[in-house]
Amino acid sequence: MGQTAPVSAVVWTAAGSLLAWVWLLLCQGFFWRTDVRLPTRTEPDVWPSVCVVVPARDEAAVLPAALPSLLLQDYPGRAEVFLVDDGSSDGTGDLARELAGRHGGLPLTVGSPGEPPAGWTGKLWAVRHGIGLARARDPEYLLLTDADIAHAPDSLRELVAAARSGGYDVVSQMARLRVDSVWERFVVPAFVYFFAQLYPFRRIAVAGRTAAAAGGCVLLRAETAQRCRIPDAIRHAVIDDVALARAVKRGGGRVWLGLAERVDSVRPYPRLHDLWRMVSRSAYAQLRHSPLLLAGTVAGLALVYLVPPVSVLTGLAAGGTSAAVVGGLAWLVMTGTYVPMLRYYRQPLWLAPLLPFTAFLYLLMTVDSAVQHYRGRGAAWKGRTYARPDALPDEG
Repeated sequence: MGQTAPVSAVVWTAAGSLLAWVWLLLCQGFFWRTDVRLPTRTEPDVWPSVCVVVPARDEAAVLPAALPSLLLQDYPGRAEVFLVDDGSSDGTGDLARELAGRHGGLPLTVGSPGEPPAGWTGKLWAVRHGIGLARARDPEYLLLTDADIAHAPDSLRELVAAARSGGYDVVSQMARLRVDSVWERFVVPAFVYFFAQLYPFRRIAVAGRTAAAAGGCVLLRAETAQRCRIPDAIRHAVIDDVALARAVKRGGGRVWLGLAERVDSVRPYPRLHDLWRMVSRSAYAQLRHSPLLLAGTVAGLALVYLVPPVSVLTGLAAGGTSAAVVGGLAWLVMTGTYVPMLRYYRQPLWLAPLLPFTAFLYLLMTVDSAVQHYRGRGAAWKGRTYARPDALPDEG
């Protein structure tokens, strides 16, 4: 009797996990599919003008692999690149000018905004400065892209054609992140998988509250930016891409987000420590710095990702066939939903059953993000640490 009760509890917990996975599989916007790519588009008769804004802080290591891809865009209309050197100490601005002189292509302007005032994140202050410089050109669209993002030669024209054809105010692509090191293979595809689970791409393109963008590649209608007060309205947002998309949707705009074909991040994350910092710097901000949401997230991650393998192992060890079978079914569904993302990243499929291990890492990263927050270290971006959001001014 004493052994049966614990096994029964495991069975019921595994059943809860299986039900959660059935719901995720069928009712969460088919988040696990990777076929949301740029929508059907036709080229416009007259190509609108575009200004590309690149915030850059200490990016000399990645700029040679990324900036030339912007300068050499094959775009039929008028386009110009504005790189904002946000207080770099590694010669980012000078290197950008050198690369422009060497490669030619689109005109490049390098600006410097100075230190951000209170209430602004450094990146958004740099974006504001870049948009201010671009405004003198009166562009119809702004391409906001990070300094580590390499674009295919036709990237800009494809983005503009998609925005024009679909009537979107924002067209954003989730850049394909680097997956060369062992830890990148474990963590990076899961990062995009979890993001899509939180913000199913299919729901973003339709009317409703789901809104998100990927900050590495955001084409934004300039008139929409002005109407929605971007970036001023989101000036203290650590997760600025999601905040931007929400501001646009609140203002009545249309947003599209999907996976990229040939837009790639060149930034390396060779060690687990590098990936840990990338995730933990904003994980607790994603939970709105709420202890209740943190507790719910930890419990949810444990139920959905950790219970299935634990149920299998417990069932096999205790002779509980039901626990092993139910846990195994949940694990099988989980593994199946991860396979498309691994294929998108061209990774071996044997990584799919190991998703619970990666999810456990993300659970620890999220908890660590909260710990850093309550130690007063706040969120960090490029050497800057920001105060707790409740200490910042309201969006106003």
